[in-house]
Amino acid sequence: MALRPVQANIKAQDDSALGRFWARALGWDVSSEAPGVTNLEPPGFRRPDAAAFSIDLVGVPDPETVKYRVHLDLATTSAAHQAELVARLKELGATPADVGQGDVPWTVLADPEGNVFCVLEPREIYRDTGQIAAVVVDCDDPRVMARFWDEALDWTLLEVTDDHARLRSAEGAGPYLEFLRTPGERTWWNRVHLDLLPIPVEDQEAEVARLRTLGATAADVGQGDVPWKVLADPEGNEFCVLGRG
Repeated sequence: MALRPVQANIKAQDDSALGRFWARALGWDVSSEAPGVTNLEPPGFRRPDAAAFSIDLVGVPDPETVKYRVHLDLATTSAAHQAELVARLKELGATPADVGQGDVPWTVLADPEGNVFCVLEPREIYRDTGQIAAVVVDCDDPRVMARFWDEALDWTLLEVTDDHARLRSAEGAGPYLEFLRTPGERTWWNRVHLDLLPIPVEDQEAEVARLRTLGATAADVGQGDVPWKVLADPEGNEFCVLGRG
């Protein structure tokens, strides 16, 4: 059995408009699956390839006070590329964001609905990730998160310290999954979460049971009767285990 992250799921007030922003930002293709859902895929996307990572934008009512614990880091290949990308993103509707980052070499922006993301300075580690360098999760204890997610996924744990943990597919393809120590009580739900694909997909129930033994818990985010299962990791971050349909 195998379980791997295959897409970032972003809640949106207007999934179509936000989908257009992210499609233009990344140079990806848009395909609407159903009313209220917009799917973005990179050119040449093919699941379940290790590098096949997409974005789903799902329209939901959203309280204005929501806090963002998960964000995307975008990769660049040079200082000129970083400057050009930041300028283009602002033209598309992104705005500068201050999350207390101070004087850092990366640029923090917010998309048109306020979702914070980072445009990184060139880093050798992200040269082969594609447009999305990493999905980054703020957490209380990276070591606890690393233990859970290392056992949960068929990915490789590459680094873990008291302040940071990093995983990536065993094939060394696609974005990283990273956990950063950011203490603070969690009293919100995440606008961004990961969707996980069992391989084969028929193993969904077995994978959910296995995740429960690792410390995952059932989560109700108002999903109703759907083919995917919503769980939360040991720090309460929601994620979905996909099924057929």
